[in-house]
Amino acid sequence: MVVEAGITNVFRTILIVIGAIVLLRFIGQWMNAKRNMDVERRMSKQQREFQDERNQKLKNFGKVNVVSPNPKKTNKPKGNVEDVDFEEVD
Repeated sequence: MVVEAGITNVFRTILIVIGAIVLLRFIGQWMNAKRNMDVERRMSKQQREFQDERNQKLKNFGKVNVVSPNPKKTNKPKGNVEDVDFEEVD
């Protein structure tokens, strides 16, 4: 079977190729914008958490909290608590 390549078929093929390229570029830009928004949202959340933690630490700066060594108590201290041994300084 011999298929003739008419001018209309060549023009139609060129338009389809151009349309596919434009569509792929649009999808690429859309995905890039979506990724940038996710990164911005994540950074904003991280900044907010940092500020909250900083404000909490400044609020409790200089205060002493006594933590009971009894593990049966339900009063769990907030944050990182480190149990250190007593060392006498000469």
